[in-house]
Amino acid sequence: MTKRKNELFVDKQGDEYVISMTPEMQDDVGTVGFVEFVDKDDIKEGDTLANIEASKTVLDVLSPLAGRIVARHEEAEKNPELLNSSKQEESWIVRLGEVSEEEYNKLEDA
Repeated sequence: MTKRKNELFVDKQGDEYVISMTPEMQDDVGTVGFVEFVDKDDIKEGDTLANIEASKTVLDVLSPLAGRIVARHEEAEKNPELLNSSKQEESWIVRLGEVSEEEYNKLEDA
């Protein structure tokens, strides 16, 4: 099931929660030209996951949930335009683990 918060999709896949931009956010930021991920693994809701520079803006992507980063889309650092893809397997930002199921269920259905 996919949920959303702050123009981000949160897709539960087993024990992981995949964070990606919604099409609206992709449109708002424009073509992504640079991505830099945060170094820390333990994330609180509202913490920065990544810094993005795009054709229309520069922004910090803020986590919709608390958890632990278990994977970063490191390929996006080399090819940032992947974040503009309509395919979630190409456009994901991070994968979180150790997320509260209760907090996830409070998010808006996508």
